[in-house]
Amino acid sequence: MAIISMFYGLIISMYYLDNKQHNLPHIHVKYQDEEVIISIIDGTKLDGNLKESKMKLVQAWIEIHKDELIADWELATSGETIFKIDPLK
Repeated sequence: MAIISMFYGLIISMYYLDNKQHNLPHIHVKYQDEEVIISIIDGTKLDGNLKESKMKLVQAWIEIHKDELIADWELATSGETIFKIDPLK
């Protein structure tokens, strides 16, 4: 797992070689005791739970950084080093 960004108490990460269970580009988000898996393509929740207000922040961040996230996803699924992405400001 690699942390790619952190903002407003949210920790955004990607797992290396993680394309079997959810089979589409996604990120893992942790906030306090909650964890959710979110699609990079459309920002939908694939698994887990996250407060609605925090979910909206992550979805906005995904929209802003979608191209970077897809590039990181391609690197991660190949087992290569991924890059940090700017936090939501």
